[in-house]
Amino acid sequence: MTADLSASEARRIALVAQGFAAGRRAGPVSAARMRNEIGRLGLLQIDSGNVLVRAQYLPLFSRLGPYERGLLDALAADRPKRFFEYWGHEASLLPVDHHPLLRWRMARALAGRGLWRRLEPFAGDRRGEAEALLARIETEGPLAASDVAGNRASQGMWVWSAAKHALEWLFWAGLVASTHRRGSFERVYDLPERVLPRAVLAHPTPSGIDARRELIAHAARALGIATAQDLRDYYRLAPADAHLPIAQLVEDGTLVPARVRGWPQPAYRHREARLGRRLDGAALLSPFDPLIWHRPRTERLFGFRYRLEIYTPAHQREHGYYVLPFLMDGALVARVDLKANRRIGVLIIQRVHLEPDAPPGTMDRLLGELRLTAAWLDLASLAAAPAAGATGLPIAAAGEPDPPSIEPGANEASS
Repeated sequence: MTADLSASEARRIALVAQGFAAGRRAGPVSAARMRNEIGRLGLLQIDSGNVLVRAQYLPLFSRLGPYERGLLDALAADRPKRFFEYWGHEASLLPVDHHPLLRWRMARALAGRGLWRRLEPFAGDRRGEAEALLARIETEGPLAASDVAGNRASQGMWVWSAAKHALEWLFWAGLVASTHRRGSFERVYDLPERVLPRAVLAHPTPSGIDARRELIAHAARALGIATAQDLRDYYRLAPADAHLPIAQLVEDGTLVPARVRGWPQPAYRHREARLGRRLDGAALLSPFDPLIWHRPRTERLFGFRYRLEIYTPAHQREHGYYVLPFLMDGALVARVDLKANRRIGVLIIQRVHLEPDAPPGTMDRLLGELRLTAAWLDLASLAAAPAAGATGLPIAAAGEPDPPSIEPGANEASS
């Protein structure tokens, strides 16, 4: 049977599945709660951008509230490892039990398939270079690209760019694993047997079909309600890799076919997905949050067209450089362009845009979330850039405790 759902019901199912049920921010945020939340999501996307805070930190804050960011660093570096870094939805932090499910991707990379084009030579005619670097890691221990320095006379052809590409191919192919990242965000590589738990490495490798079926099941549970394209996007699967696994999950009852009124494509509801009784609360969302990272789905769920404009020339940007959507009571009602100026301890509000149907009180609740965010990031205050003034943001006015303006020169890139 095919379930028939309204767009509002689909949105509620998706929000509950993603951890945005009512009361989600109650209580202290322990390492156990963080582990459970990452397990629910299946992965955290990693991104080096640090204009506000690096991408992996925000999804947990959006769902759980303020937490000690060092706890996430500790979880990522913990031994024996419970989480590992690999290509899930782009570069991601994943539970270690996902490792066997991604070995088919490693095998393809080993054969030179599914790679960035610049890495392909290391699976072919430049493979000897990568294997020489692998031998170095085996003998010398963990290594980062910057450790392979020097000129051609002292290091042969191991200039930085060649080393980085070779290490990345070894990483894609599963021949090395990421042991940690340095303060500069540089990845450090070591042999998998020196990074990952022995039980994980000894776990039988499932067939490609079985592994991809399990990944799609994880995606379906995390999404609640999804189209086939949504399910594929979660772990970046090609259509040819997902068609049969989706059919198998429908056959065994994990996925229930659904029709969402207003959605042009058929949908699938995970058998455990449920409607929330109410959706309240507020949260700023990272551009890389799994709730919104697939932009067509964001538009279907919320009627909210969202594009990250980092690579758009400044004069052509519609909403700003690093724009976070604002979720309030189950709807995306605003977007705000933010920058953390850590040098002076200020969260800079570059621009704010309210959606046409934003309800009364949106600006006040957005301000409350901005203050919470600033405190979580150890920033002492908020300040509105001149371009934000037209929004009526209730800060930087005479008599307010926040600084009335940005000092000349303070609005500098903080990444």
